[in-house]
Amino acid sequence: MTVKKQGPEELLGLNKFAVDEDEPHIVIDKDVCAQCKNKPCLVVCPAVLYTLKDGAINFDYAGCLECGTCRVMCEKKGIVKWTYPRGTFGVAFRYG
Repeated sequence: MTVKKQGPEELLGLNKFAVDEDEPHIVIDKDVCAQCKNKPCLVVCPAVLYTLKDGAINFDYAGCLECGTCRVMCEKKGIVKWTYPRGTFGVAFRYG
């Protein structure tokens, strides 16, 4: 048996996401994020959901792994809401 090394995109592709379009489980305050100098969210999110475009932080909660790393690392408290998704929504981890 040969094990193939997979990149982040392939590994994240194994997961299944049920996105709650009506109620995001993570909400950021872009004004607070604009004042943040280090912007650790750009580096620490394992799903790479935080991006920088035209100097502003953009966030897409649709692929969130619900690990909480962004909440822990946020220096300026720019994440104004972080909860787990409502029932039947969120990530479903699939293996293999």
